Amino acid sequence: MRDLVPAIVRFYLDGFRNMRLGRLLWTIILFKLIIFFGVIKPFFMPDYLESRFADNTAAKAAYVLERLTEHMPPAPAPDATRPAAPP
Repeated sequence: MRDLVPAIVRFYLDGFRNMRLGRLLWTIILFKLIIFFGVIKPFFMPDYLESRFADNTAAKAAYVLERLTEHMPPAPAPDATRPAAPP
């Protein structure tokens, strides 16, 4: 069991060392993630909750609950012809 973890680590390191196309693809993936989270996210996805409700977590929760339930259709009325389901 002690030798299992180093063997797994060695297996993956050798695999990554011997990759050619995979290394290029991983580089492209990391580049795209850096662009998305480092450049695009701060400009196009502002943190509305933090800007509106600084440190008030109860107000944040109430706002989110209100926005989630705002357009929900009302619950159907119980049908009088069918018996109620057991609890």
